[in-house]
Amino acid sequence: MDLFQEIWGSGTDLNILQMCCRGITIFFIALVLIRVSGRRSFGIRTALDNIIVILLGALLSRAVVGASPFLPIVFSSFAIVLLHRIFSWLMAHNPPFSRLAEGEKIVLYENGSFIKYNMGKALVCEEDIMQGIREAIQMNDLKKIDSIYMERNGEISVIKKTTD
Repeated sequence: MDLFQEIWGSGTDLNILQMCCRGITIFFIALVLIRVSGRRSFGIRTALDNIIVILLGALLSRAVVGASPFLPIVFSSFAIVLLHRIFSWLMAHNPPFSRLAEGEKIVLYENGSFIKYNMGKALVCEEDIMQGIREAIQMNDLKKIDSIYMERNGEISVIKKTTD
């Protein structure tokens, strides 16, 4: 038991060896948590996905530095990951729940003009939208664009006009 205490430590007064051991352990626990949570957690980046990233980072760091008891941190992290998994499943299988949790896309530009009301809802100005156009399709010509949307994850997507 004394050897374990020497290697693992307790409380916030940890030495280099103890923090390294905790950091390595948390690395492997985080890997398992991410695998349980699913690829969506770090791919889609919606509000739900950002929540899990922020919470896991905050919680797991506390385990490394000894700011909170180790096992309660690990179990609460698993609970958050399972909740994220349940919400993700519900959103994939229940469109009304998905709209409630993540919202809907917002049309920002259509039929050759900006939709000011929707821009207000999305909290963006014309220059924000133009930046999104430049990033998405590397062009600055609205005449070649059919519509522009703010997606549920906050990104701006652009639909080019089809040429006949």
